[in-house]
Amino acid sequence: MAKTLNKVDVLTVGVGWAGGIIGAECAKAGMQVLGLERGKKRGTEDFLLVHDEYRYAIRYDLMQDLSKETITFRNTRKARALPMRQMGSFLLGEGLGGSGTHWNGMTYRFLPYDFQIKTQTEKKYGKNKLPPEYLIQDWGITYDELEPYFDKFEKTVGLSGEDKNPFAGKRTSAYPTPPMKRTPILKKFESATSKLGYHPFMVPSANLSEAYVNPDGESIAQCQYCGFCERFGCEYGAKSSPEVTVIPTAMKTGKYDVQFHANVIEIMKSGNKVTGVKYVDTQTGEEFIQPADVVVLTSYVLNNAKLLMVSKIGEQYNPDTGKGTLGKNYGYQIEPGSFGFFDENMNVFMGAGALGMTIDDFNGDNFDHSDLDFIHGASVSISQSGDRPILSNSTPPDVPAWGAEFKKSSIENYAKNLYVYGQGASMPHKENYMSLDPSYKDVYGVPLLQLTYNFTDQDRKLHDYIGQRTAEIMKDMGAKTVVPGSPLTNYDIVPYQSTHNTGGTIMGASPDNSVVNNYLQHWDAENLFVVGAGNFAHNGGYNPTATVGALAYRAAEGIVKYRKSGGSLV
Repeated sequence: MAKTLNKVDVLTVGVGWAGGIIGAECAKAGMQVLGLERGKKRGTEDFLLVHDEYRYAIRYDLMQDLSKETITFRNTRKARALPMRQMGSFLLGEGLGGSGTHWNGMTYRFLPYDFQIKTQTEKKYGKNKLPPEYLIQDWGITYDELEPYFDKFEKTVGLSGEDKNPFAGKRTSAYPTPPMKRTPILKKFESATSKLGYHPFMVPSANLSEAYVNPDGESIAQCQYCGFCERFGCEYGAKSSPEVTVIPTAMKTGKYDVQFHANVIEIMKSGNKVTGVKYVDTQTGEEFIQPADVVVLTSYVLNNAKLLMVSKIGEQYNPDTGKGTLGKNYGYQIEPGSFGFFDENMNVFMGAGALGMTIDDFNGDNFDHSDLDFIHGASVSISQSGDRPILSNSTPPDVPAWGAEFKKSSIENYAKNLYVYGQGASMPHKENYMSLDPSYKDVYGVPLLQLTYNFTDQDRKLHDYIGQRTAEIMKDMGAKTVVPGSPLTNYDIVPYQSTHNTGGTIMGASPDNSVVNNYLQHWDAENLFVVGAGNFAHNGGYNPTATVGALAYRAAEGIVKYRKSGGSLV
């Protein structure tokens, strides 16, 4: 028998960026907020002197325990979905801060084109630019409407950047801190792309170029360029993450608390409202019902969708009929790129997660697609994130992948190779979606989420086009040997690619084509909000975090409004 606890004003399921923002903003507004986090408490003090690549980057110490809960995967509906037994293609965070603890810190705003992709594509290229099986749609909000929330998120994290991207949407204010260092490696990229007529700019970075105090009074330190960002927590407190920004802000109000080791297994619903959630204490196995006036799903993309499915809130997407919205428009990304091998040694071992340079000349609709058989594009970048010893052993293509020759070449080329890559958009397709697995369950007896996904013709054509651009840039950077990436085939869940999953709980202007409205309020339950990259109707050519942060601030504003007046916010 589950024990019923005292009701709170606002409950968040997950305490990462989205949960931390909702918690801070609602607590500052005087609400009693509780965050349920299935992982453990952790912070800067837990990451001292732990530059342990094997523990964190290989064995994924900060990630979700897949022996308790995972997903099943298949490329097509005809295949049998099997459980993902170990982390691979993407890395699911767990614990205070969620994936915001182990992220790199690249913090781009999605382009204005992204939010009105259907309208703008059809206006310029006609309605038949893509076949009808691609389910592109506008987001129900414009860039200009979301811009104040982007601005607020950037000031919260103290974002380091420069306003040199001619393709970016308008900004309310300048970046809070200057860009990171222009290293010799980045200058190679800058020189080559400039000569090609492109427009390079420093990556907007949440690894801060200087110490900063944000508007809530939280101090963020200056980056030390140690090279241990991705898959690691920052012991310096210099990588803006939830546990050094929004969570301390929430705690200071006296209106916020976090319950750790709390795995939510069901959302409780009555009529057109939810009443709270049921969760399991992962240490004792006890079950609890936590009532709340407002419930906000702020866990990872996959878990937000799963919770709605197991709780039977919303209509499950059906690829045969096209009806239903829950689980629809799952998106990922493509990452074409080219290696270059040089004669000279370069300082590749120091860096930071978001130390890099980018061009947007081939992103969004920044180039003419009239004679191309795909839409959208990719940001094209070089990153100097710090080459660590275990995973950094690139060799020329004529070298064996093992043995004495491999070892010799790996050592010889460690500081002599660079990589230019594209981060490509992902258009939704009718056959790419999320559902519940009919056979497999997690340790709590709840069905696993089933992912049906494969790359499409749109992906392959975009991948090929951007791949050619990366090879051209690498050649102009002076590489003696340029090694383009392999053509895109079927999606493989085994090798790491990107923790940039999107869709499944998409936002929009109507319940006919979306799960939530543009305040991220559920169409079928007025006091339920769903916040995260699952709201994206498609994936863009960037990292998703800034757009998630902006949407979270807008959702928090909506919750404050809802608490005053109730009803639908749109």
